[in-house]
Amino acid sequence: MLIGEYQHNIDLKGRVIVPSKFREDLGDRFYVTKGLDGCLFVLSAEGWKSLQEKVSAMPVSKARGLQRFFFSGAVEVEPDKQGRILIPQNLRTYASLDRDVTFIGTSNRAEIWNTTKWNEFNASLTQEAIAEAMDELDF
Repeated sequence: MLIGEYQHNIDLKGRVIVPSKFREDLGDRFYVTKGLDGCLFVLSAEGWKSLQEKVSAMPVSKARGLQRFFFSGAVEVEPDKQGRILIPQNLRTYASLDRDVTFIGTSNRAEIWNTTKWNEFNASLTQEAIAEAMDELDF
C-alpha cells in the first residue's frame, strides 16, 4: 500500500529520487502519467495494466478522452542505482515541476506534486468537506 508524504528535489536533468518505500511497492519498473488536479500519477505495472483494461472496456465514445489523457504522455520508468527516475519535460511542464516536489501515497498509486501546489490543495480542503466524504463511506 502506498502511503505517506515525502519531500524531494528534481535536479536540472529532470531526475528525482522516488521514496524507497514507494519503490518497494511499485516494483522494478513502473509508469508515470498525467494525473488529476495538476499532479502526476505513478502506477505499478499491475496498476497500469488494470487502468488499461478498465479504459479499454469502456465504449470508445467515453474512453477516447481518457486514452488520450493518460496514455499519450505516459512513460515507463526504471529507477537507477540511486533510486532516481527521469521525468520527461512534457510531464514536468504539465505538473509544474521545477525544483521542490512532494510524493504522496494514495493507497493504490503514488502522486508527484509541485510542493507549492500540494500545499495549496491541502489548504483548500475543509474539515466539512472531509466529514461529508467520510459520511459517504459510513466511516
